[in-house]
Amino acid sequence: MTYCIAINTDEGLVFCSDSRTNAGFDNISIYSKMHSFVWTGERMFTLLSAGNLATTQSVVKRLWNDIEQNAPVNLRNVPNMLSATDYIAHVSANVQKQHAQRDTANTNFEATFILGGQIGRDRPETLLIYPQGNYIHESDEHPFLQIGEAKYGKPILDRIIKRNTPLAHAARCALVSMNSTTRSNLTVGPPIELMIYPKDCLDFGRRMTLNDNDAFAKQLSDAWNQVLIQALENLPHFPWE
Repeated sequence: MTYCIAINTDEGLVFCSDSRTNAGFDNISIYSKMHSFVWTGERMFTLLSAGNLATTQSVVKRLWNDIEQNAPVNLRNVPNMLSATDYIAHVSANVQKQHAQRDTANTNFEATFILGGQIGRDRPETLLIYPQGNYIHESDEHPFLQIGEAKYGKPILDRIIKRNTPLAHAARCALVSMNSTTRSNLTVGPPIELMIYPKDCLDFGRRMTLNDNDAFAKQLSDAWNQVLIQALENLPHFPWE
């Protein structure tokens, strides 16, 4: 399974993803689900992926091939984020169709993506691309998007994330959301990748990779556990207590 988050605040973007893939309990591997396409000073895209691994890898490979071959439409020359989203949706649909035509075992080749980024001085955007090729923006009420195993990490995002949430706070919230998910679902796991992109920087931003034994990840998890215990102890008592 997979869990990926993208947060869009007034100060910039946050991306967070796990790296565990699961094709059965005895077939667990590690693959990055965060892919960045950056032309410094010009444009930045980050693509988060969930679903069939063959599909997601083929989509990313085709995006790079189109760039290298200077295809008529590629991430280097699309004029805006909607055009980039349409292009990736088209590539994904074609890859899924080709895989399905060769398949004889009724395999599910669907894949879902979150595309975030900024072109020039346009405002940063995040969009969720469904397997069918349609897509949605994040909303002003809930300026974040999730794909994969979303339910465990959603409550903290619902309560905390707003447009005006400081970027560093949003990044810590993303890590807490991921931590809640990894503790509740063994198919989501490290290494955890985090990218913090300040608005208008048009570069790779700040990136972290957190493993099982990472000191910062353990410190954050322990601090969150302690805060939850303390909050529970401070809740109002029942009338009969």
